[in-house]
Amino acid sequence: MNLTPELARMAATARDAASRFGLDFPEVVFEMVDPDELNMIASYGGFPVRYPHWRFGMEYRRLQKTYEYGLGKIYELVINTDPCYAYLMKTNTLMEQKLVMAHVHGHADFFRNNAWFAPTDRKMVDVMANHGTRVRRHVDRQGADAVEVFLDHCLSLENLIDPLGLYIRRTRPAAPEPELDSERRAAGRVQRFPVTHRYMEPFINPKEALDRERDEIAEGLRERTNFPAQPTRDVLEFLLHHAPLQDWQADCLDIVREEAYYFAPQAMTKIVNEGWASFCHSRLMTTELLETREIVDYADKHASTLATQPGRINPYRLGFDLLHDIERRWNRGAHGKEWAECGDAAEKRSWNSGANDGLRKVFEVRRVHNDQTFLDAFLTPEFIEESKLYIYGRDPRTGQSVILDRDPATVKPKLLQQFTNMGQPIIELVDANHGNRAELYLRHLWEGADLREDFARQTLRALHALWTRPVHIETAVEGKTVVWSFDGENESSRDLGKSLEAVGA
Repeated sequence: MNLTPELARMAATARDAASRFGLDFPEVVFEMVDPDELNMIASYGGFPVRYPHWRFGMEYRRLQKTYEYGLGKIYELVINTDPCYAYLMKTNTLMEQKLVMAHVHGHADFFRNNAWFAPTDRKMVDVMANHGTRVRRHVDRQGADAVEVFLDHCLSLENLIDPLGLYIRRTRPAAPEPELDSERRAAGRVQRFPVTHRYMEPFINPKEALDRERDEIAEGLRERTNFPAQPTRDVLEFLLHHAPLQDWQADCLDIVREEAYYFAPQAMTKIVNEGWASFCHSRLMTTELLETREIVDYADKHASTLATQPGRINPYRLGFDLLHDIERRWNRGAHGKEWAECGDAAEKRSWNSGANDGLRKVFEVRRVHNDQTFLDAFLTPEFIEESKLYIYGRDPRTGQSVILDRDPATVKPKLLQQFTNMGQPIIELVDANHGNRAELYLRHLWEGADLREDFARQTLRALHALWTRPVHIETAVEGKTVVWSFDGENESSRDLGKSLEAVGA
């Protein structure tokens, strides 16, 4: 920790205030960095010891230009480790540093207590450093170009994981195999009844019955040799175990997969995580940390953090407002069966049972919810109306943003759809021996939004680079099922001619 004495006292004060508020967090280590260093650390996802790749440099240039042109700046950066490392920008004012420290303690509490972060590795700094060492070793042995091209393929597939696989087991117990003796299993022969006279053969073992049994045995054997036995969403794991990869390639793919799973909970909790940190910093700053002369400056910075535009979702604002709404409702007792069945709007507005249970409830919410469950459980029609969470579009005549739909029954499912599977399409691997030709066949579980064909085509090329055999994906275009394919040279499309209904995750 390289803080000045004044900032060290400020950090201790923020820590003590956070503890009194009820937050439970690991040790927080603050480091002072200049804007250029902070942009560099942020481009690596908070881990400057990660493996070398051009995409981190590209992200650094984007952040650098954004800061230089005054289009935005990073006030803080905190990573999910134990101890929890946080970076402060040297150019921040003292009030901004105080605000950042309060915000960081909210994140640190969330990382430790939220159920969706429970499987993550809290020593990820060491893991990332190990990944960097391994990739650099591969570069030394295989050459920078070969490793970079392969990492490009792997990184373009990094969302083909099963985020919920960290918490549930999707595999079902294997069905018991039919009783077939070893000779029939090996030879595929049917069971014949013994006959003493050849002329009785057609009557005791009729050809139609033998053919029917032979077909049943063949179908049973085919079903038992499905590969994989059940569809899987963790395509990277399947490739890791079954693709024809060299050792160094398998190691690179394993690194990409491990890091994808580490960052998955952050993508699954963006709204509730940032909302909770903003809720905490607001409570700590306004009750304990702010000095009178800092109030106006704080209000300006807090308002700019929560600023939003029609048609855009600010995760800080949505999470902060919804947590405040939950606190108010549970303080008034404005929830449950009795409140829901009340048909008098005026009575609902003035409802107050004196429960004062709001703070306990928001602590419970931060412990158990991700973005999808958070919005599904607490996004009420009243909140949608107050927050103007409408569906917006462009007026073709004026080019201005207009409201297309304000019905909560339409808005809420549309909003939830954006956060299903971290906002990524749900893809599962169905068959790795499609057509009995070792071809990869994937299926897009369509939820009302079509895949972007250009993205899907490039993904197929990356999959082919790892699998080395033709790859296919079944999806929907305008409600009709199609299959896009790539065989290593040519792209193709096939219309299956059936309509597809939206499915859930």
